[in-house]
Amino acid sequence: MERIVNTELGVIREPLRAPFGFKGGTLSELWQTAVHLTLDSGASGMGVGVQSVLWSDPVTFCACDEAGGNERMLAVTRRALELLQGQVFTDPPGMTAGLVPELLAFARRLLGRADVPQTFVLNALVPVDFALWQLWNAKRGNGTFDALCASFCPELTNREKELGSIPLITYHTPEDELHALLEDGAFLLKVKIGSDPEKNGDPEAMLAWDIGRLRTVHTAAAGFTTPYTECGRPVYYLDANGRYPDREFLLRFLDAADKMDALERIVLLEEPFAGDRPEPVHGLPVRVAGDESAHSAQDVARLTREYGYSAIACKPIAKTLSVTLEMVRAAQKSGAACFCADLTVPPALLDWNMSLAARLPRVPGLRVGVVESNGPQNYTDWRRLDAMCAAPGAAWRTPQNGVYRLDGGFYGESGIFAPLPAYADTLRPV
Repeated sequence: MERIVNTELGVIREPLRAPFGFKGGTLSELWQTAVHLTLDSGASGMGVGVQSVLWSDPVTFCACDEAGGNERMLAVTRRALELLQGQVFTDPPGMTAGLVPELLAFARRLLGRADVPQTFVLNALVPVDFALWQLWNAKRGNGTFDALCASFCPELTNREKELGSIPLITYHTPEDELHALLEDGAFLLKVKIGSDPEKNGDPEAMLAWDIGRLRTVHTAAAGFTTPYTECGRPVYYLDANGRYPDREFLLRFLDAADKMDALERIVLLEEPFAGDRPEPVHGLPVRVAGDESAHSAQDVARLTREYGYSAIACKPIAKTLSVTLEMVRAAQKSGAACFCADLTVPPALLDWNMSLAARLPRVPGLRVGVVESNGPQNYTDWRRLDAMCAAPGAAWRTPQNGVYRLDGGFYGESGIFAPLPAYADTLRPV
């Protein structure tokens, strides 16, 4: 019966190249957090996370300045470490699940709101959860993601040789960058919709902007072909981030997509409605995915069985690996497709996301597995961040013509259990 006897926390503020717009707001930087846990036997583990207050709790993001929101999420991570101090180490899923209720209550007291979403707490818990997985590995010494899957999610039996890299088209992505991505082989474009250009909450202005944005993307993709989709053309993954008010409003957007001959190219439409008020999507002509509305196996079952959702965005880098594995099992039982989305993570976290993505069944309409990675588009110095993680410059982490090639090194190590000295330098005792 070993106990956690030491906890440490660090943070690095990483600037972004340009304003990053989604959910009606804009980011200028992302805080990367590092957590280190030590057992009384001397075994230790370190995890890294990325805070995205705008993604996990837009109300808090809008109520505080950008740094203030990040400080509050960091306080939740710190509270988690205080709670872990002296606890008996068991297994990551059990320990993470045990933290969530108390942290959710803490976050609601801290922010003065009873409606703080669970995604805010899960986002804060990511580095803690990964550190727990590092401890789990240190105690067993097997060092592979396959060993982890065998114990906690044996359904993950796929082994992709390639993963398509999903770039992100935000509100502010210029057309020349969009063309460059297509020229470089991108075949699944994640497009942020739900913009409010007037900043006045006018849904009609949002709808007009979204239709225009899809037309721009669809026009840019004309003439491009790819072997990685069933239709042989680039396809679209639209992310509304809960900005659409109701089903009828969404149908107006889909009708416009149909009129411009883009509807059949939409393979995923993520989170059209607010996470706390999903609407039935039965009969819609697109595959609808849950993201912020799904942060447990129970949520996955509810969305798929009651509301007709047929895909789930998997985010071990945003909702913890422990929770994500439970969600994958629930999604596979319901027949929903799973895919790995990003949170603008650095290379150290991309390795974890790729490890899961490579083992998931393919999304219908695609001929290869996929993983979103928009960090190279958005961080000011991706190469420096790559040098901070295990296996810097690894071939599997650099896409070629829009595709990651997963060599033997990826499945043999993939860097997920290796030390991260650059992040360790930021640590301070809690």
